[in-house]
Amino acid sequence: MARIGTLVLAGVIVAGLTVSAAEAAPVFNVKSYGATGNGSTNDDDAIDRAITAANAAGGGVVDFPAGRYRSRTVHLKSNVTLNLNAGATLLAAGSGMDNAEPNEWDEYQDYGHSHFRNALLFGENVENIAFTGAGTIDGDDKLITGDPRQGQADKALSLKYCRNLRFQDITFRRGGHFAILINGCTGVRMHNTKILSADDRDAFNIINSSDVEIADSRIEASDDAVVFKSDFALGRTFPTEKAVVRDSTILSTENNALQFGSETCGTFRDIQFRNLTVTGAGKAGIGIVSMDGATIENITYDNIKLSRTASAIFMHVGKRSRCPGNPPAGRIRDITLKNITGTNLTTPRDVAGDDEYSATVTGRTDSPVENVTFESVNLTFPGGHPASDADRVPPENSTAYPPRTFGVRPAYAFWIRHAKNVKFLDSTVEFQKSDGRPAFLANDTTGLTVDGVKMERSTGSWDVTFQRSSGQQVTGSTTTPGGGSPRVRVQ
Repeated sequence: MARIGTLVLAGVIVAGLTVSAAEAAPVFNVKSYGATGNGSTNDDDAIDRAITAANAAGGGVVDFPAGRYRSRTVHLKSNVTLNLNAGATLLAAGSGMDNAEPNEWDEYQDYGHSHFRNALLFGENVENIAFTGAGTIDGDDKLITGDPRQGQADKALSLKYCRNLRFQDITFRRGGHFAILINGCTGVRMHNTKILSADDRDAFNIINSSDVEIADSRIEASDDAVVFKSDFALGRTFPTEKAVVRDSTILSTENNALQFGSETCGTFRDIQFRNLTVTGAGKAGIGIVSMDGATIENITYDNIKLSRTASAIFMHVGKRSRCPGNPPAGRIRDITLKNITGTNLTTPRDVAGDDEYSATVTGRTDSPVENVTFESVNLTFPGGHPASDADRVPPENSTAYPPRTFGVRPAYAFWIRHAKNVKFLDSTVEFQKSDGRPAFLANDTTGLTVDGVKMERSTGSWDVTFQRSSGQQVTGSTTTPGGGSPRVRVQ
C-alpha cells in the first residue's frame, strides 16, 4: 500500500520534537490502509498497518478522518503520532482484545497494574509517540472496570517503558479501569487534553515515571483522577520525580483527585501542583499516602481550589509493605501547601463511610510525617459535631489508607498525629455548622507551630489541643468571632 503524500506543516510538534519544513512528517491516512470508519467493522488491522508503515518510514502521522473506528488492540510503535481529526472516534471492541501477558511480579500489585497488553492502545519500549487532534478515544462501555476475561481489555491506553510521550487536544472517554496507565516512562507532556472517565474508574496513572507535565487539561474519574504511584509490575522501580500538574480542572467522584499511592514501592520527589481547581473528591482532594516503604518528599501545592471533597487534605504513613523484601515504613517529608482554599467540603457522591472528614496528617511512631508547611490555607469545614467527638481516638491503621478508615476525627479542621515540624501560617479555618471539637488537635507531635491563624471558635472548651507533644507554639493567632486569643490545652 503506497503511503499518502500529505506533509505536516512546519512548526508542528511531533512527540515533543519541533520539525522544520525540510523534516515535515509524512501522513498515513488509515482509510488508505483499509479502515472503514463505519463504527462496526473492526479497523485495528488497518490501523496497525498504517502505524507499521509510518514507523518503517522513520516516523509519521497516522491520520484518522472523521468516522467511527471500531478497534481491538492497536499496537503502538516509535516515532508515530496518532491524529484524530474532529469527528473521528476510536472505539473499543467488546471482544478480541490482546490477552494479558504473564507477570512474575503480579503478587505485589493489583491485577490491573500488573498487565499491560490487555488494552485498546498498547506500546512497550516505544519513544516519540503522540496523540493529537480534536477527536476522541472512547472505551464505549466495552472496557472492563474490574478484572477482564480473555479477549477483554481494562485500559484505553497502556504504555510500558516509553520516552517522549505527548498528548495534545485529544479526548479520552470511558477508559475502563484505567483511561491512561504509564509505567517506566519519561518525558511526558499532556496539554489541553480531556480524560472523561467519571463513570468508569481511574483517569491517569503515572507510575515509576519522571519528567511529566500536565497542563490546561480536564481530568475526571470515579476512582483516582491524577495519581502518582510506584508499584513493582516491572520487576523494579524508578524514581517518580520532576513532575508538574498545572492550570487544570480535576474531579474524582468517589476517590482521590490529586493523589500519591497507595502503590508506593519507589521514591517520589520534586513534584509540583499549581493553579488547579478540584471540583470533587469522594476521598481526598489532596492525598499523600506512603504504604509500601516509599519516601515522598519535596512536594509543593500552590493555588489549589477545593470543593466537594470528603477530606480536603490527607497524609498518612502506613506499613503494608507490598513490595519485595518487606521494606520498613516509608517517609513523608518536606511538603509545602500554599494558597489553598476549600469550601463545601463534603463528598460529591454517596460513598462508603461518612460524607466528610477533617484534614489529616498522620504518620507512625517510627516514621513521623516531617516538615510540612501550610501557608495561606483557608478552609471552611462542614462542622456540626458535638464536643464529645473531641475525645475520639482514631485507630493507627498500619495497613489501611482510605480517609474513612480513621473515622470521625477529634478536631473539626486539622488532626495531626505522629509528626514533626508541622507549621500553620497565616491561614483561616472555620465551619458551616457549630462544632464542639477544637480547630486543631495534635497528638505525639514535636515542634508544631500555629502562627497568624484565624480559627472559628468551637462550642467546646478548647480551640487547640496538644496531647503528648513538645516544642509547640501558638502565636499571633485569633478566634472568630471576637478576635480573642485561642484557648490552648496541653495534655
